[in-house]
Amino acid sequence: MNTKLKQSLISGIAGTAVMTAIMFVSPMMGMPKMNPAAMLAGMMDVPVIAGWVIHFMIGVVFAASYVYIFHPKVNIGSKALKGAIFGFAVFVFAQITMAVMGAMMGGMPKPEGSMILMMIGSIMGHVVFGIVVSLLVKESK
Repeated sequence: MNTKLKQSLISGIAGTAVMTAIMFVSPMMGMPKMNPAAMLAGMMDVPVIAGWVIHFMIGVVFAASYVYIFHPKVNIGSKALKGAIFGFAVFVFAQITMAVMGAMMGGMPKPEGSMILMMIGSIMGHVVFGIVVSLLVKESK
């Protein structure tokens, strides 16, 4: 298996797992409850297990975009900063994609709690995702 492909799979799964863990503990810090798999499943009218598979597949695709596109083209010395910037870019892309999907599929599920806190939590989760991916991807030789 291609090294870049391995890095995409491993970093995508790990980044998504860490991001998801943060989303599940964030209500203990006053943030709204967030379950991306349930949200995806609800939007697509599929079982929640399919939402989980889709959630992790999306993470692997984003990690692959880091490995193949962002990492080789963006020269930032700090891996954590590079990952944080990538994670924020993923957040913006995800928000646009979810808005388009919501419009195509008849609307988004109503969020539980404060929309501002939900956005802050989502930004935090995506930034952490980007940092985990960046830290796991090896430097090109």
